[in-house]
Amino acid sequence: MDIKEIQNLIKFVAKSGASEVKLEMDDIKITIKTGSDPDATAIQYAPVAPQMPQMQAAAPLAEAQPVAQASTPAAPAAENSKFITIKSPIIGTFYRKPSPDKPLFVEVGQTIAEGDVLCIIEAMKLFNEIESEVSGKIVKILVDDSSPVEFDQPLFLVDPS
Repeated sequence: MDIKEIQNLIKFVAKSGASEVKLEMDDIKITIKTGSDPDATAIQYAPVAPQMPQMQAAAPLAEAQPVAQASTPAAPAAENSKFITIKSPIIGTFYRKPSPDKPLFVEVGQTIAEGDVLCIIEAMKLFNEIESEVSGKIVKILVDDSSPVEFDQPLFLVDPS
């Protein structure tokens, strides 16, 4: 159903004097409510989720148990709060080396200074050196080599002390 059909439906409902019309089709559900004022028409539009087969209905019960286990890693998250997170300034491909035959820019445990090159992010055939804005020690590298990264995605954890 396209926007023209929806607009025609609204006009039809407004002229008919009906106070509420609900329309459910294969992939959408539309509710049109009109009040006494012709300009006070409320519309709800919601895509309808496809029906799940009955065999998959038992799957949410199996997923309920891992949720309880997922709440326990809250302690490591509190530990990471003392570290500085270096994030990707651009979208691209993350590389830990300047070229395949060269050594890595940084390793876990290595001390870095402000301005040191940490990695390269390739974006549209341009290789951008990502420099450190802080001094400290690399605690963790959060991205695998040659992996795609998003803008503002965490790349490194640095202990500034």
